[in-house]
Formats: sequence, C-alpha cells, structure tokens
Amino acid sequence: MLARSTGLVLLALLIADRTDAQVRVNPTGVSVSAMNATTVFLSYGGLQNQRPIEAFWCGELIPATPARGLKCDPSTLFGALPQRYNLSQLGTGVFTDLMSIPPSVARRAYQAAVDGATSTFFYVRRFASSSGAPDEYVAVTCRLTGGGARSPFSLTDVGLTFENHDDNVLFVAAGDTPPPISARITYTGTGRLVGRWEVVLPGDETPERDDLLTEASLVPARRGLQRRYTQLERFNVFLAPDGRATLPGPDPRRLPSAVEGTYRILLRVEATDERETDSDLAAAGAGSGVLHNGAVAGFPLPPLMYVVAGADARTPAPEARSVRLLAPRDNDVVTRDSSIRMMWNGNDVSAFYRVDFESLGGATIWSAVVARSAHSYDAPLPLIAQTAGAAIRWRVSALGGDGSVQQRSSWRTLKLAALNDGSAPAVLRPR
Repeated sequence: MLARSTGLVLLALLIADRTDAQVRVNPTGVSVSAMNATTVFLSYGGLQNQRPIEAFWCGELIPATPARGLKCDPSTLFGALPQRYNLSQLGTGVFTDLMSIPPSVARRAYQAAVDGATSTFFYVRRFASSSGAPDEYVAVTCRLTGGGARSPFSLTDVGLTFENHDDNVLFVAAGDTPPPISARITYTGTGRLVGRWEVVLPGDETPERDDLLTEASLVPARRGLQRRYTQLERFNVFLAPDGRATLPGPDPRRLPSAVEGTYRILLRVEATDERETDSDLAAAGAGSGVLHNGAVAGFPLPPLMYVVAGADARTPAPEARSVRLLAPRDNDVVTRDSSIRMMWNGNDVSAFYRVDFESLGGATIWSAVVARSAHSYDAPLPLIAQTAGAAIRWRVSALGGDGSVQQRSSWRTLKLAALNDGSAPAVLRPR
C-alpha cells in the first residue's frame, strides 16, 4: 500500500512539473550507441527570459522542486557536456543544442544497465531565468542500442588522408598531380552522405570554424551561409549501418597545382532527410516545420593541406620496395567459409613476413610468419570463426633474419561477415 501511495505521489509530481514547464525540446527521446559516441541535434523552444546553464547525463531523475521539471539524481551522474563539444546557440525564445555523448558516458550507462539499471539514461539541461522565475530542467531520454539503423545518423570521427602518405601536409612541385585522397568516417545510424569536395586556393579567405562544420550541425539561420570555395566534385552515397566507411576523394587530376602556395581540401557535408535525426520545431515551440539533421557532427571536419612549391620541396613518394598492402582493400566486408587471402607487395630482401591481426582496440587476435617468397597469406578458419561479424585490422611486417622488424605496412580495417553454410569463394563488398 505504501509503495502504491509513493508511486501515485511521484506520478502527481511528474504531471505537475510537466504542466508548469515552459521550455520544450524535440526530439524528446533518441536511441544512442552503447559503446561509442553519438551526436543528436536538439531544438528547444518556449524560453522566456531564460538562458542555458549546464548539461548533465545521469541514470535517474528526481523532482527539481522548487525549480520546475526533473533534474539528475546526483548519485547517478555519468558526466557533464564537455566545453569542447558545446556548439549550442541561443536565440530569441529558441535554443539549439548538439548533444554529443562521449564514449565514456555511453559506457558508464551500459555498465549501469549490466549491473541491473534500466537501459535508458537522461540528458538534462538547466535553464536559469533572468527575471527571478524558478530555474527549469528539461530532460531528453537516451535509449542504449547498438548504434545501428534506429540511431541518429551522426558522424563521430572524420579523417582525411593522402593515399600511401602519412604526412599531414604534402609538398608537391608546380604542375604535379597530388596523390589520391580519401576520408575515413566513423558514424552512427544509417543514411545518405551528401556533399561536395572543395579546395581553398592560395589567396582565398581562410575557412572559420563554422565553415568546417557539417550543415546539420548549424542552427537553421546559419545554414546556407557558409563560405563556398572552388568545387572539385560532388558525392551522394548510402552508408549502411556498419559504423565505418571510406569515402573516395575527387579525381586527383582535378586538384590544382599550377600556382605556388598552400591549398586546403575541404569535405563539405550537407544536411539530409533522416527520420531519427529530425527536429519537429512546432512540437518544441521553436518555429514551424521539420528540421532535417542527417549527418550531424559535434566537431569541425579537419581540412587536408598540400603545398605547391619547388621540385626540391616535393614530399618523396613511398619507396617502391616497401611493404604495400594490396587486398582486401581498406574497410572491405569479406565473406568466406574456409579462408581469406591477404595480399601485399614486398621488398624481397627480408627473411620473412609476419601478418598480424588485431581488434580495433589493439588486442592481438592472430599472427603468422611466412617465407619471403610469399606475398599472400590465407587467414584460416579459426580466425574467421572467432571474429565473424566484427571489424578487425591487419598489417604486414618485413622481418630480418634475427626476427627484427625492418619495415611495416600501414593498418587496414576489415569486417568479417557471418559464415555461410556453402563453400562459395570469398566475396569482397567494398564500401
């Protein structure tokens, strides 16, 4: 009887707090990754002489009396929104916020669920009044998932690289064609990645932080106002709910190199229509219509730079006799019942080659040593059986006669699909 009475009292408090609430948010609940970062665009409306103060993640809510709404239970705090992720903007009666959940918060929420808590947690914003009215707390429910198709389509990491070069800044001679480029992208959810490759020419105005954000990371009033630069190529690709993808860059022949100076290659990502990331502005009291936020990101996308200078300043190409991986390609999805063939170009002066397989976290899965005459290795069934359906990485090291490492290839990522029942050969499905 006491438990029922307590429940009725809490329900009454909930109803009262919601009735008194002025500030509203949309979406009110989202599905987020249980192990990795997730970013969600939130729209708040109904602010009356109020400003946002802080934001916390927690496992449980309690009444915020004498303030309005529900606040975090201090005993269940998972973390606060880091200042470096705070891309919020306050307008007249409207507040937009990027809820960038760090992996550490997601893992704490997951561990709490493993220990018996519910599989939901909360993101709570506090708003303070400048007219003496009570503070107001507004909560968004976060549901732990695998970060797949029902999660918001958000970019959580983006890195631009020149193919076969580890240099952050590349030097090329005037008239030379720079090497191919690509973008390695980590993301949640699924959707179409739409945008364009642009280049900032010497003498152009340098892009600012807002120019490097994806369009879905900007407030509605700023969308369409980012600086535009020389367009190289457009892209429109579908990203399956795999979490990782490699986006090929523009045709290298389109990269200008006639004039000496510094060039910056930009990845410009446009907002797309994706249901899990939409904000209903009317529901939040922040306007009218639905705001599309597909491909939101809580950070500026890094540019890739190359400098056109004299021939003597040219960045040397990788040695032709160094270890170069051939197949499978980076981020390929491979399916096979017996083995997977790894192939590379060697230097033919080493005594042996060692093929290493690791988890993405760096844990060793498998290693094998092959003769120097071998430029391929068939990964065996036990490796496939224990990692099927997971992403791993692999590389090849050239060893001397004493076992010392002479050269190493770069790492490549590989996803192993679940085993088949038949005996079909390997199928590569590049992203």
